[in-house]
Amino acid sequence: MKKFFYLLVLFLGIGSAQAQDIYVNFYGSYAFDDSFDSYYDYQAYYEGKIKGGFQWGGGLEYKPSPYMGFEFTYLRQDTNSPTWYQTYNTIREQYTNFDLGINYLMLGANRYFSRPSSQFQGYGGLMAGMVIANLDNPDNGRSSDATKFSWGAKLGGIFWMNDYFGIRMQAQLLSVVQGAGGGFYFDGYGPQATVVTYSTFYQFSLGGGVVFSLN
Repeated sequence: MKKFFYLLVLFLGIGSAQAQDIYVNFYGSYAFDDSFDSYYDYQAYYEGKIKGGFQWGGGLEYKPSPYMGFEFTYLRQDTNSPTWYQTYNTIREQYTNFDLGINYLMLGANRYFSRPSSQFQGYGGLMAGMVIANLDNPDNGRSSDATKFSWGAKLGGIFWMNDYFGIRMQAQLLSVVQGAGGGFYFDGYGPQATVVTYSTFYQFSLGGGVVFSLN
């Protein structure tokens, strides 16, 4: 992560002498279902799904040149996570449809490309940051929070209606990595944050939004 941020600072310094701009971005998209699982052993495991739904957010992007941008992005999704699980404290497998809130805080770099005098501007980007997730158990009222490393990639385009306002179309992939450092652990008393085995889930989304240029 430190190397990633150092590279961003270096690129910002290189581009400071070129034409600069600031984009204010607003996003709205549909995130599709994805499954996850973690098997510690045959008596301690969980397997579930993060249901698809509406994902919204915004970003502030600094463009040191017409072809490069660096963006801080916030994204939010409220969804459900139907999960089957068993622990050492339970005799049989259990099922709960958890309430899940997902918050992404991402820092990324975008590369732009377009033809001269064209109103359409294509782009691709990479992101890295963290996700803050809140899991509520509707069966007993207990809740758990977890903070994880996340990364993402996006590809899309902007159709500029004029010099200051554009309509965005975008495909995006976000991934949350749960390693041995901790994760959501499910038991009969509700989800808890503790050490679990490796698990990763991916969220693919399609959508768009609007962008305002402050140049």
